[in-house]
Amino acid sequence: MAIVGAGIAGASLAAELAAHGSVLILEAEGQPGYHSTGRSAAFWSESYGGPAIRPLTAASGPFLAAPPADFADAPFLGARGAIHIADAAGRPALDRLAGSFAGTSLFVPLDRAALEQAIPGLRPGWNAGLAEPSCRDIDVAALHAACLKRARVGGARLVTEARVEGLSHDRGWRIETRAGAYTADIIVNAAGAWADDLARLAGETPLGIQPYRRTIAQLRVDPPAPAALPLVIDARGRFYFKPEAGGRLWLSPHDETACKAQDCAAEEEDVALAIDRLEGVVDCRIEAVERRWAGLRSFAPDRLPVYGFSPGGRGFFWCAGQGGFGIQTAPAAAKLAAALLTGSSPDPMVAAIDPAPYLATRFAA
Repeated sequence: MAIVGAGIAGASLAAELAAHGSVLILEAEGQPGYHSTGRSAAFWSESYGGPAIRPLTAASGPFLAAPPADFADAPFLGARGAIHIADAAGRPALDRLAGSFAGTSLFVPLDRAALEQAIPGLRPGWNAGLAEPSCRDIDVAALHAACLKRARVGGARLVTEARVEGLSHDRGWRIETRAGAYTADIIVNAAGAWADDLARLAGETPLGIQPYRRTIAQLRVDPPAPAALPLVIDARGRFYFKPEAGGRLWLSPHDETACKAQDCAAEEEDVALAIDRLEGVVDCRIEAVERRWAGLRSFAPDRLPVYGFSPGGRGFFWCAGQGGFGIQTAPAAAKLAAALLTGSSPDPMVAAIDPAPYLATRFAA
């Protein structure tokens, strides 16, 4: 089979499948994970993506916290914690968030005194919060590299600078790329923001997977950000920030700007907006914007991931639409997708997860 895309979706699925058959990974760029995986804000949060995504995130957690010795020699998760905060205008959104996870122990309510202790320099007006103690930092680069290594050890072949330019099917797939022509019995669409473009090349019906731009800036601030500062998320979805090495901050305006599938860059106005919002939350001085970047997140219309074969029996398999939660759900998502692709019994990690909400066939007329 040929997996198109070597970001976390394609790499993690290849890691699952390589030992069980011939796997070719075709990556359009010169390095895997260039557009999305390598530009992540790098946190693992059970609330991120909402209740429908939580099963995949929760199932992936134990693996990421204590990976098998033959997969990695260190955990991928590190201590962080998160706090969702609200001012008066954001209180309804905070209440909705709490309600969406009612009956779980995911959140701990915080009053103003607790918020002041956790977030130095918190400005007046931010009086309500929900702590999410289970939130963790995630070593994205290490996880991605471990997946590619497992795939390679299993016999998978990775070809970079192999943008797919043509697909045809006649008792199998012929794949025309900038690196040459290949054949495969199954095409796995792990092309991220380019997933619908690949479907069109294959003569398949696009699913409406839309790329969005997300901006992050690294700031030098005074006073320096404490290393123990939690990930701080606005309940209304207007910003989040977390500490980085050397007292820096990673800050995002939590933007989600629809765009074309492309090598996107941070827009000056988005960085300025993020800084303006930060200055309304904490009392600190921005000394410098040291780095800025933007990555692509891609969602299906219902904002759930898409796994499974297209109708028609031609061997076109979707592993796409993973938004911004593709990294934190990668271990479970790959095992679920591998079971769907091979028709085998699901791994115990995902045996209790109903795949029906994620199946590509849900979009069939």
